[in-house]
Amino acid sequence: MKLITSIIVFLFLGTSSINAQKVFKTSYKSDADKIIYVTEYKSEADMIVFETKYKSEAKPYSGIWFWTTSKSEADWKVYFTKYKSEANLKIYITKYKSEAGMK
Repeated sequence: MKLITSIIVFLFLGTSSINAQKVFKTSYKSDADKIIYVTEYKSEADMIVFETKYKSEAKPYSGIWFWTTSKSEADWKVYFTKYKSEANLKIYITKYKSEAGMK
C-alpha cells in the first residue's frame, strides 16, 4: 500500500512541474515544448489563458501564464503558429482571470 501511495505522489509531483505556466516565447519551432495556435473563439480552444504580470500567480493547470524573458526559467517554451493544423495546443486569450483554465 505504501508503494502505491509513493508512486501516486511521485507521479503527481512530476507532472505538476511539467504543466506549470511560466512561459517563454521562442522563435524556433524546434525549441518549443508546445506549438500554440491562438483561436478567435473560446469554443475552439483547449485552454483559456489569462496573462499575468505576477510570477506567483502562474500555477499548474490554471491557464494563468507569466511570460518570462529567460528560457531557463520557463516551464514551457512555446512557438506560435499561424496554422491550426500544426498546433498541439489551441488557446484563447481572455481578459478575465476567472475564465482561465483547461477545458
